[in-house]
Amino acid sequence: MAQNQLDELSKKWQKEIELKVGEIDRLYKSYQTDAVLLPEDIKKQREEEILQKEKELNQLKKKRFGTDGDLFKKRQELIKPLQDKIYNAIQEMAEQRGYAVIFDRAGSLSILYASARYDKSDEVLESMGYSAGEGSGSKSSGGTRR
Repeated sequence: MAQNQLDELSKKWQKEIELKVGEIDRLYKSYQTDAVLLPEDIKKQREEEILQKEKELNQLKKKRFGTDGDLFKKRQELIKPLQDKIYNAIQEMAEQRGYAVIFDRAGSLSILYASARYDKSDEVLESMGYSAGEGSGSKSSGGTRR
């Protein structure tokens, strides 16, 4: 259902962009037809109008489909609650059944859940001479480097 909503929004926004492209094409063709007869100041004005419309089109594309655009935000809004629900169910099942790790085999092999009790990251950092939780990657004083 969420994917259908996203598809519908995407189609709607794509049509909006196609209308803008059509408008720019009409302006450009009209300009090409009339350019020979137009005085320089009018030519400049029409060229600037076309450039402005192209700029608006690019902004609209970015707004709708950019990396932080409307489609991305809507996807986050619709899909994140489902992902959270799935993760919570996986975590609950893993804890109830005593699983240390749950893998996802659907696509590339990835870990869906890992018990914090088996996370050895801090120990690895300490063995390298870093304090756990430093985050900046700077060595702790008195640590030995291996």
